[in-house]
Amino acid sequence: MNETLKLGLILLLITSISAVVLGFSNNVTSVKIAEADKIANDNARKEVLPIANEFEALDENTFNDIVSSNQDVLEIYIGKDEGGNVVGYTIKTISGGFGGDIEIMTGISNEDKITGMKVLNHSETPGLGAKSTTPEFQDRFKDKSIENELVVVKGVLSQDAEVEAITGATITSNAVTSGVNMAIKVYNDKLSK
Repeated sequence: MNETLKLGLILLLITSISAVVLGFSNNVTSVKIAEADKIANDNARKEVLPIANEFEALDENTFNDIVSSNQDVLEIYIGKDEGGNVVGYTIKTISGGFGGDIEIMTGISNEDKITGMKVLNHSETPGLGAKSTTPEFQDRFKDKSIENELVVVKGVLSQDAEVEAITGATITSNAVTSGVNMAIKVYNDKLSK
């Protein structure tokens, strides 16, 4: 019985020390991870709305009103030029893809055009759905009008509202397009007025 108690106490001591070390490591790294995420989001905003010089978060009341009707909107920033004039918005959304959720940031200008789109995070299949992060695919959304909902097509495009699917990754293509369409809807319904 004493041997069992001794082993139990040793195990308790080892797990307690491990928990303290893990807690300390989490505190140290969480700040760095948050900083890295902020830098990545700032860079993505500049990439999808290059006509803006500075970005300001949408006021909390308006944002909460938008999120209350669409939980898939993660953030909205106002893009301003050097004179402080609003030139567009960046809208981060989340959409369900083949391998899990996909985070998408979309830039929309006051001229009612998509200025850029960037896939930020995903769990899609390497070599197929992961191609959604390539400039070749993301540029397919650039300069599209936000007058109509975008539609994914296979093959030759016949209308401005069409986006060519990634070969072999139609589910991912649809998920990304769905995220962009959410951003378009938010802009048209709540921000363009």
